[in-house]
Amino acid sequence: MKQILSNFKIQVNENIYLKDPESSKLGKKIIDHSILLIDEIGFEHFTFRKLAEQIQSTESSVYRYFENKHQLLVYLTNWYWSWIEYKLVFSTHNIADPTTKLELGLEIATRAPAEDEQFSHVNEVKLGGIVVAEFSKSYLTKEVDQENQEGYFATFKRLVSLLAEMIKEVNPEYPHPKSLISTVIQGALHQQYSREHLPSLTDCKNDDELVQFYKNLVLKQINF
Repeated sequence: MKQILSNFKIQVNENIYLKDPESSKLGKKIIDHSILLIDEIGFEHFTFRKLAEQIQSTESSVYRYFENKHQLLVYLTNWYWSWIEYKLVFSTHNIADPTTKLELGLEIATRAPAEDEQFSHVNEVKLGGIVVAEFSKSYLTKEVDQENQEGYFATFKRLVSLLAEMIKEVNPEYPHPKSLISTVIQGALHQQYSREHLPSLTDCKNDDELVQFYKNLVLKQINF
């Protein structure tokens, strides 16, 4: 575990981009301002032309990093889930009690994010809002099977597996840990979206209620 922590960094599958945006100031600027612009106008209205105007560059310069805006969205969601994975591993590696570890893992996976000063070119709060609103658009496509083979969703699947292993530590006999965790994480996104836009669809008025709801749901389900 110490080796994992010492080598851990935000990793995004290289198949998702044409040029690693982390490798240059322009690439980091593209990531920074794409988050701000998508948060402001939504993914449907977001274009590389608008982004280029925002960063005072050319549309062609953006295309050197990403083939299209779908790939950019997949990159952003991968970055977010890799960051959540980092927080999960870092926060739980010294916890011996399996139930306590699982509860903390669920809290990290379901709570709306706070800004992390470690990554100055990424506004994690706004990126979290984009994941809430747009994550499903990254995989609900005709190309999902091919993209899955190319590892587009490996980060999210790895996060699900980490939490599923925590469930197995609490109850090795529980038969559906991955199904439960993937339902919880995506359900938390829907609950956060409903809280902001469709409040009559949720009873959770704040993050504390949301986190507690999913902790209770998971622990009651696995301790049948």
